[in-house]
Amino acid sequence: MRELVVLGTASQVPTRQRNHNGYLLRWDNEGLLFDPGEGTQRQMQFAGVSATGITRILVTHFHGDHCLGLPGVLARLNLDQVPHPVDICYPGSGQEYFERLRDVVPRFPGLRERPIAAAGPIALADAPFTVEAVPLSHRIDTFGYRLVEPDGRRMLPDRLAERGIAGPDIGRLQREGSLRLPNGRTVTVEEVSAVRRGQRFAFVMDTRMCSGVEELARDADMLVIEATFLDPDAALAHEFGHLTAAEAARAAAAAGVRTLVLTHFSQRYGDLDGHRIEASKYFDGHLVVAEDLQRVPVPTRR
Repeated sequence: MRELVVLGTASQVPTRQRNHNGYLLRWDNEGLLFDPGEGTQRQMQFAGVSATGITRILVTHFHGDHCLGLPGVLARLNLDQVPHPVDICYPGSGQEYFERLRDVVPRFPGLRERPIAAAGPIALADAPFTVEAVPLSHRIDTFGYRLVEPDGRRMLPDRLAERGIAGPDIGRLQREGSLRLPNGRTVTVEEVSAVRRGQRFAFVMDTRMCSGVEELARDADMLVIEATFLDPDAALAHEFGHLTAAEAARAAAAAGVRTLVLTHFSQRYGDLDGHRIEASKYFDGHLVVAEDLQRVPVPTRR
């Protein structure tokens, strides 16, 4: 299963309809929790999400609406005696703030700290993908995250049939890379398959438009991105280090994004019709204006 579970969509101040940030990416056997804001543990209960499903935690920056739920999540990992280690990635310049959040609850013994000092891949043990950190343009050090799955291969039934390969021999060919046929000929996996591009997921919060947004969004199957303001408030967005729905949509369209998820909405907007209308002017792919507790499937592989 690959889906995004939206736990909260508010920026700065929660509203009656929107909890602070929180996003769980379910990716096969992995669960990546992004920016657990205040109330995330309770939202997990409403969403039917178990702490045992969390394998990585990724914090973009240490503003409260993106991290104040971290102590509750860490406490829950410890209370539930989660049996596997959990990596936590965060800007290294915020180490002091991280330690304050970590130390107000009993220490979860499986927590593996991964402070980020610069752009690049993050060392994650046993991950079936790579996660890259990219700096963004906000008022404090902020990183966006990009998940990249390695390319695989898709077996082509017609080519297999032409060569008389069937049953267990297909699995053997996939595992070993080549197969010797009864007629003495050797068939390689490349002859009977095509490249299947690995999927890509990008997470962009609290930033002005910058090269980091473009890098993170490039060819993403799903882009989760802040759209705090609308274009009439573009000057305010830039002043405080945020994006408008139009800016997010234009970036997604230019990057070839397949599914665009807008979130992190200012409390000044009672409804979000304006965000949908504004983004739709520039992005004609699958557009989601996120709601709390919504589930958004990652698009199927091409």
